[in-house]
Amino acid sequence: MFSRFRETLERTRASFVEKISAALTGRPVIDESALSELEEALIAADVGPATSVKLVEELRKRLSEARGPVEPAGILQSIVADMLKGASGQLVKADVTPLCIMVVGVNGVGKTTTIAKLARMFRAGGKQVLVAAADTFRAAAIEQLEIWAARAEADVVKHREGSDPSAVVFDALSAAKARETDVVIVDTAGRLHTKVNLMNELRKMRRVMEREVPGAPHETLLVLDANTGQNALQQARIFKEATEVTGIVVTKLDGTAKGGIVIAIASELGLPVKFVATGEGIDDIAAFDPAEFAAALFR
Repeated sequence: MFSRFRETLERTRASFVEKISAALTGRPVIDESALSELEEALIAADVGPATSVKLVEELRKRLSEARGPVEPAGILQSIVADMLKGASGQLVKADVTPLCIMVVGVNGVGKTTTIAKLARMFRAGGKQVLVAAADTFRAAAIEQLEIWAARAEADVVKHREGSDPSAVVFDALSAAKARETDVVIVDTAGRLHTKVNLMNELRKMRRVMEREVPGAPHETLLVLDANTGQNALQQARIFKEATEVTGIVVTKLDGTAKGGIVIAIASELGLPVKFVATGEGIDDIAAFDPAEFAAALFR
């Protein structure tokens, strides 16, 4: 897992470590000037202002408590790991069939491919998977989902473009119960420019799911594109208001130097990062491990 994260974070690590090393290396004393430079370096690495301040404050505290020689970068790695500790690659363990997962996020973040990767992961574990094509408003969304679901060997329930998303969810859950399907993954539309409609639509879908399967959705996963950096935080805040997000999936980490956003997400939103996309292939998804991620980020 460490090597997988390390490969995924190659571009982020090169930028992150370079900036941090410039701030900390070769200084006989880590003084306020060095800490101020480190804070700027963290912000530049897309960790974000609030989280950068929090990291530097904790580093200052630990340095003041240290006895004897210390390695500031090593302490910082430990702080990052602690900050991510609440994150977990574990899905909610529900003793229910079907297990219902709602996937939310704006268009273009990799939502469709994430659904396919999750479906593939469950299929590899011997589970039967059904995907509900409830993003009925975006052109070609249903067709794209069908193509990816076929690659994952998952069934699809769909309606015509423009149909009521909640009706799709109802039919999908009815089919899943009739077929004794293990997992249902629900795709949703992401239209932040119509925030009120988005909230109302997601709430209606949740009501339908809960009525048909008690306790559903058991997971609501928000997909965020690492390339968007701090914009991902704003997206997360909006979706957190709109629905009960239980975890984050971070995509496109392998193609960006903005992987520091993962730290900001965990710190500022209090939401666990559950999975990260480690490449473009359908099997390129990994459960998030805080310690492994921190280690891969620093070396």
